[in-house]
Amino acid sequence: MTVWRLLWTKTTTISSISKSPNSQNPISTFSQFTSQFRQLSTSFLVTKTPKKFRKKRKKKESPRTKLVQTQPNIIPHFENILLRDTHFRFLTKTKEFLSKQPHHVLRLDDAGKLHQQLGFPRGGKVARSLQRHPSIFEIYRHTDGKMWIGFTDFMEQLLDEECQIMNEMESDRVNVVRKLLMMSKDKRIPLSKIYHNRLLFGIPEDFRDRIGKYEDYFKVVVEEDGKRVVELVNWDPTLAVSALEKEYMVDEDKVKKAFKFPIKHGKALDLDEGDARKLNLLYTLPLVSPYSDGSKLDLWTVEAEKFRVGLIHEFLSLTLEKRAYIHNIVEFKEEFCLTKHTYQMLLKQPRTFYLAGTEMNWSVFLKDAYGEDGVLLNKDPQVLFNEKLYRYANMKVLEPSSHTNET
Repeated sequence: MTVWRLLWTKTTTISSISKSPNSQNPISTFSQFTSQFRQLSTSFLVTKTPKKFRKKRKKKESPRTKLVQTQPNIIPHFENILLRDTHFRFLTKTKEFLSKQPHHVLRLDDAGKLHQQLGFPRGGKVARSLQRHPSIFEIYRHTDGKMWIGFTDFMEQLLDEECQIMNEMESDRVNVVRKLLMMSKDKRIPLSKIYHNRLLFGIPEDFRDRIGKYEDYFKVVVEEDGKRVVELVNWDPTLAVSALEKEYMVDEDKVKKAFKFPIKHGKALDLDEGDARKLNLLYTLPLVSPYSDGSKLDLWTVEAEKFRVGLIHEFLSLTLEKRAYIHNIVEFKEEFCLTKHTYQMLLKQPRTFYLAGTEMNWSVFLKDAYGEDGVLLNKDPQVLFNEKLYRYANMKVLEPSSHTNET
């Protein structure tokens, strides 16, 4: 109301000026009009919604932090296993790196530049991470006056114990590599890929040297670019039996419920829940063996998806802890005829697989391999060793009798 009063006042004033006898010149009249109109400002009018009244847009969560699972589907003990991996990341990576160094030692100054190889935070001090595991690592001054890092005497004993386990389990690890080659598209896998994922399967660090002893099983071919590729020499039908097939012989009903490939049907069929389950079962079975040639299947058919699901299941069953991270699976994408939709494919099979972690760095578990308490049911000797190593790594002061009691 006040605004219109001002406008009316200004208009009246202008009209009176134009009617006055002294305002004969139209140019002077216009100049008076503009000078008075400039005094009327509309800056006080609110043209935008104040910030405090604006609706706050919910920021989209980054795939780096967004969890795969949401309540009530989260299974805490699987998520806690990934937290354990993060906690012992420095221990695992530094142990692997230091084991390959001459005399198992490294200059502290050099170690501070290897945050990616040793697994400590960028910009952090490696000495701080080393001090978290005093029973495993030590820092000492060498005769050259420089500070060096190395394993404690106790850790050297543990490494000898681990080496003994590797030797005892060598035949089993050889069979694992044979099964991986039998599942691959061309029965060949680059040696570097097996080496990068060796911890997943418990394969020894010097496997590239040991493989020469098994000429009846493997052949190493050097390609033009210098890449070394492992090829399968002989097909063994006794190994071409998947874990699902073995389980089917023991518990047929359990395997039938492991996967679900629902068939779309119209409402006109008027199927009750039991009939729909039977129809889906006919569509789901039979499963496709992961040792068949998946490259011959049409990429987007149900049969191809059955093959890929069965292959992931068999791949996980060959691992030490019946689980694998996304980067472990993606590395074999070409050899196993996997697609970029592996993540969505596994999410559709919650009865068998559990995806933990974040959308960018997820890990897939075989649910049946774990008990209700989250403990692995059948533990490989290497798994038992790793668990013992974790216990010692958490000790601030090493008890003299602890190692002898466990061994």
